[in-house]
Amino acid sequence: MPYVESLRVFVRIVELGSITSGGRDLRLTPAVASKRIKELERHLGVRLFNRTTRSLTPTEVGRVFYDHARQALAALDEAEAVVANFSDTPRGVIRVTAPLVTGRRIIAPLVPEFTDLYPECQVQMRLSDRAVDMLGERLDVAFFVGIPKESGLTLRKIAECDRVLCAAPDYLARQGVPEGPDDLLRHNCLLLRYPRSPEYFWVLETPAGPRKLEVAGRFDADDSDVLISWALAGRGIANIPRFLIAGDLASGALVEVLREAAPKPSIFGCLYPHRRLQDPKIRRFVEFMTDRCRGEILG
Repeated sequence: MPYVESLRVFVRIVELGSITSGGRDLRLTPAVASKRIKELERHLGVRLFNRTTRSLTPTEVGRVFYDHARQALAALDEAEAVVANFSDTPRGVIRVTAPLVTGRRIIAPLVPEFTDLYPECQVQMRLSDRAVDMLGERLDVAFFVGIPKESGLTLRKIAECDRVLCAAPDYLARQGVPEGPDDLLRHNCLLLRYPRSPEYFWVLETPAGPRKLEVAGRFDADDSDVLISWALAGRGIANIPRFLIAGDLASGALVEVLREAAPKPSIFGCLYPHRRLQDPKIRRFVEFMTDRCRGEILG
């Protein structure tokens, strides 16, 4: 269906602001994406974009056409999902996002198994510890580790994840073992930070109740694996989900500290727009990942 695919290209280019980005999102080269737009403009007999060497913006008619094209594609996707319920063979693309470490270690290894079970499904993954706009980026499923903000998305809880404060033995030998929450204020704390990141403080569950600490460190990163590598190298104290460092704790490469004032647990789960679960490929993907991931995390 070349015309429908051209509509999808047009919509993504408007939303992402460039032919290169829109094409890349749909796994097309810039040349192919540009050709699709030219064919669409020729078919409609109008110019859909104002083009300069530095910008690409929809024309007035392009903006009007975008609104209707987006609604038409959404209706078509919904209709296909309804029809797919009558089939025993889920098919189509599933767009997924997940945190970097969890995505690499837990989600990604399970994707081939899912596509072996459902060979007519394609899974496109984007790994990032940054918050994403699911609806704006047309994602189907977003895995997370943390406490998600209220939204219009449906939440599927997979497991509750204990978090631990940990450091390498040589770091603790040099800097001392913290005996209470306030001692963390003099340590180099390894923080997961990025624009709009929530981790500018740690919340600890103390015998006296939750305690918020504005900890600090000499360096931070937007990738949990980097924090773990720094902790292993003896560079500071990290606040990490236990399942990500279980092997390092068991081997003694990392040591848990302040067990009596552990960080507040996180939720490992996934978010998806409610209507997406009407699509059998999304429903089966969520069910598959929930079962397998729960086994991976809880053992």
